[in-house]
Amino acid sequence: MLFGEFIKEKRLSVDLSLRKFCDMAGVDASNWSKIERNLMPLSVEHDKLVEICHILNLQEGTPEWTKFFDLAAVAKGKIPEYVYSNQNVLEALPIFFRTASKEKPTDEELNKLIELIKHR
Repeated sequence: MLFGEFIKEKRLSVDLSLRKFCDMAGVDASNWSKIERNLMPLSVEHDKLVEICHILNLQEGTPEWTKFFDLAAVAKGKIPEYVYSNQNVLEALPIFFRTASKEKPTDEELNKLIELIKHR
């Protein structure tokens, strides 16, 4: 699921029209519609994203809060901060990317990735 799909699903789950949500959040409805359809990159700052979480009743510390910010980072073309600030995770990224692209990693690399995920 991409950020646009996630945010639209959450907006609808709290029964907000696009226009009402945009009025509450102080964002342009035309641009936000494009964000929800994944046609425009997200350029909203962190403080505004927190405000949007509150409008959507997302609670800090919950899996939905984390998912929201993970998807927002990806929508901005960035890696979430907790990924690049953790040396072990950072070192495992090449293994992960090769695995995701179906290039077979070595057994040792795959086991390292599995252990990292288990301890996360």
